[in-house]
Amino acid sequence: MDQKLHFITFATEDLDRARAFYKDGLGWDPLLDVPGEIIFFQMAPGMVLGLFDSAKFNQDLGRSGTPVGVSGVTLSHNVASAAEVSSTIDRLEAAGATVLKPAQAGAFGGIFHGHVQDPNGIIWEIAYNPGWSIGEDGKVALG
Repeated sequence: MDQKLHFITFATEDLDRARAFYKDGLGWDPLLDVPGEIIFFQMAPGMVLGLFDSAKFNQDLGRSGTPVGVSGVTLSHNVASAAEVSSTIDRLEAAGATVLKPAQAGAFGGIFHGHVQDPNGIIWEIAYNPGWSIGEDGKVALG
């Protein structure tokens, strides 16, 4: 199998709250939005985030019951400055996120970051890392 990942899909209990968070908080435009079912957002070339109504998520998997919440995972968004970390976290909180860790110097790797939890329980890290760069082609350079 090629070392590629094209879709990350999370079950969501409240698709409308998720839509508001990602559209209003992050400012993202949906690639596809099927009300009451699923929303797809283009995250990068070849990479899509899906937010799937939890009942339909289970139906697609052939399961019953409530999906288990997301745990031990963060989605990270890098920004151009420490000030942008703070302003992004403020905007996300206004759009329904819960601030888990206010913007601050990180304990590891020389970054400045903070963490928020979206209405689905997904944890987002907003970070400024002067040691990382992202090229025009979307590739990340570390160090």
